[in-house]
Amino acid sequence: MANLKEIRTRISSITSTRQITSAMKMVSAAKLRKAQDAIVQLRPYADKLQDILKAISDALHNDNDNVYLVNRNANKVLLVVITSNKGLCGAFNTNVQKMTVVVAHEKYGHQLANGNVDFYAIGKKGYEFLKKRKYNVVKEDNDLFDDLTYENAAEKASGIMKMFAEGRYDCIELIYNQFRNAAVQNLTEEQFLPVPEEKDEPEKEKGKILQTHTDYIFEPSKEDIIHELIPKSLKLQFFKALLDSFASEHGARMTAMHKATDNATDLIKELKLDYNKARQASITNEILEIVSGANALEDG
Repeated sequence: MANLKEIRTRISSITSTRQITSAMKMVSAAKLRKAQDAIVQLRPYADKLQDILKAISDALHNDNDNVYLVNRNANKVLLVVITSNKGLCGAFNTNVQKMTVVVAHEKYGHQLANGNVDFYAIGKKGYEFLKKRKYNVVKEDNDLFDDLTYENAAEKASGIMKMFAEGRYDCIELIYNQFRNAAVQNLTEEQFLPVPEEKDEPEKEKGKILQTHTDYIFEPSKEDIIHELIPKSLKLQFFKALLDSFASEHGARMTAMHKATDNATDLIKELKLDYNKARQASITNEILEIVSGANALEDG
């Protein structure tokens, strides 16, 4: 059993660590509320915009003049990997890193072998992971989360859209954590460009009401709406992915720090129990020594 000084030192050290993890939990909880409000408020607008695009999906993919709709052979691919700048958030970054490797090697293995898969790292953790494994990172952005606004996100999205429009890439995908709640993040891989064609939904379960197609009257023309909405929808999709990742990060960190604080509390209890046992054993030994000494004096 460790001596009393060693146990006291460990208790003091873990108590200090618990104070840090508890403070980080409260900070993350405060940031999470703000990030959660932002993504919750954006989703209805983003979903409604997607509904409008779905309503004109027939014209959407018959429009060969819109560069963002053109499906090309995926010879050159860009994977946009969204992680955090800091750690201590559980498996938040690790999950994105693992999915990035899976997508690159399994979905685009042929292109990767030919050096035709590039990476755009948003967040230091993703950038460090990709550079360490010598993947081709063509761009990094570690400051975007410092001032996450629609204007800043739209500027980055415009740069990505420009690379696709110029033909530098045939397919661009986003890999990130989608926010569900503080404890749950859904790992997501979604096609950013070209705009994916809406797939036919499977038949509804029996007993559910089938939605009927609505014949809308468009003003201005359907084509004008398409050309206006697609760039806006893409920028909003990119901003939504960033907000999702940002909220997921703070949710994951808050959960991780909560568990760390609880573990520290449990460990301190165990150490105090060990300390009391060691102290009791020490006192018992001292008493035995005193009694033994007294008996030796009497015998002498």
